Amino acid sequence: MTLFLGIDVGTTGVKAALFTPDGHLEVARTVEYPIQHIRPGWVEQQPEDWWKATCTAIQQALERVPDAAARVVGLAVSSQAPSLVALNEAGESIRPALIWMDRRAEAETSQLIDQLGWDEIVRITGNRPDPYYISSKIKWFRQHEPELHHQTRWYVQIPGYLNYRLTGEFTLDDAHAGLMGLRDRSSGQWSDVLCEACGVNPDQLPTVFMGHQIVGTVRTNAAAETGLPSGIPVMAGTVDGSAAAVEAGVVEEGVLAEMTGTSTVLIMPNSRGISEPAFISMPHALPGMHMLVGAMVSSGANLNWYRDQFGRWEIEEARRTESDVFDLLTKEAASSPPGSDGVLFLPYMMGERAPIWHTQARGVLFGLSLGTKRGAVIRAILEGTAFALRHNIDVARKAGVPVREIRSVGGGTRSVLWNQIKANILGIPVLLPEASVGAPFGDAVLVGMGLGYFPDVLGALREMVRIKTVYDPDMEHAWRYARMYGLFRDLYTHLREDFDRLSEVP
Repeated sequence: MTLFLGIDVGTTGVKAALFTPDGHLEVARTVEYPIQHIRPGWVEQQPEDWWKATCTAIQQALERVPDAAARVVGLAVSSQAPSLVALNEAGESIRPALIWMDRRAEAETSQLIDQLGWDEIVRITGNRPDPYYISSKIKWFRQHEPELHHQTRWYVQIPGYLNYRLTGEFTLDDAHAGLMGLRDRSSGQWSDVLCEACGVNPDQLPTVFMGHQIVGTVRTNAAAETGLPSGIPVMAGTVDGSAAAVEAGVVEEGVLAEMTGTSTVLIMPNSRGISEPAFISMPHALPGMHMLVGAMVSSGANLNWYRDQFGRWEIEEARRTESDVFDLLTKEAASSPPGSDGVLFLPYMMGERAPIWHTQARGVLFGLSLGTKRGAVIRAILEGTAFALRHNIDVARKAGVPVREIRSVGGGTRSVLWNQIKANILGIPVLLPEASVGAPFGDAVLVGMGLGYFPDVLGALREMVRIKTVYDPDMEHAWRYARMYGLFRDLYTHLREDFDRLSEVP
């Protein structure tokens, strides 16, 4: 009769899901909220929107399972990360949150590098200085909104904000703490040097908990707003990517996960705390494990771009036959042989993060001729994203990350062709889990860990995470892809300075 509640606060909506202790999904409900694009590179959300959507999603989930409220024994929250959430003494948000995609702190990042040095920041935090991290965002906040900065009592992350609304306690989970850009990775303490450089008092940063630790219980007013009973335990929570890694069973060295939707995130667990500036380094949701995260900006978005700009035939055919446009595109790509008749695609349509971290990089179709067919172009887009994924894995291997297999989740797994292309280009098996609910599954596992249901969590996950399909590499095509991959890498190298020059043209 017991139920675990997992809640994931994404970039566009919150998902609340109820699970039984054996990992069976009872129900999942999603409620969306807006993103505010203030100007290019400035992206905000209202924390109150997260709370209202969370309350609604919980209520909707509870309504669809008999006696659900009485059966829920605990909950955990994961979220997009990181976000600048500034609260006053009363726990009220004093400005909209600067979410992970906000890039306004480019100048402040350069200032931090000038103050402390690039190498020193990497040594302390394990991560490269970048506007993605909260350290740069706080520095921007202090310099541009000093009055609001002065009113700030707490800097929290999204799970910490929702946990405060639920329990009245100010907390921070271990995974989010690793993305603040303020933590000394060797000691686990806040860095006095970085805090001073950014204008943060360490007392403004809440106590850090492991993701499965209980931080409080649902208080009466929160119970009234959510439909949950008061008094049930709330875990610290984690980052969405970390929770998704748990869902895919990516909890041991050698097993990686890639989540492909609009973008692609590569998750690489290790037990040694490996640091590589090409990636985001952070704690895993499971104690004693760490993660390197390779975040690619555009993957599925590139295919969407082609559909919207050149896919009129597929769109019309989909309407006529009630088919899926994505399926029609990949079917047409399958008409082209491996290597796309000599066409290469650089997938950097919106710049790129891991592993090149080049904002000015752009997409390129290379090798076009008058004989190039539509299928070759579409296949080149699929192959280009797989080449970029291999680039990430090559950098990870050089950093000491073991790679044995990769598990794929997300919307991109719908394409049999794309899955096989990835296996062929990467040269390792690509496995698809049986069901993909998303990060709420990992959140539910944290609940079970915190309440003592999983004394052997690895054993429990082996039982709960089932593989439905395995794509083994087709070595017949490996030689062609190996040569094309070399050209892919060289093409970007040759064009790197030209991308920068192009960005300077008025």
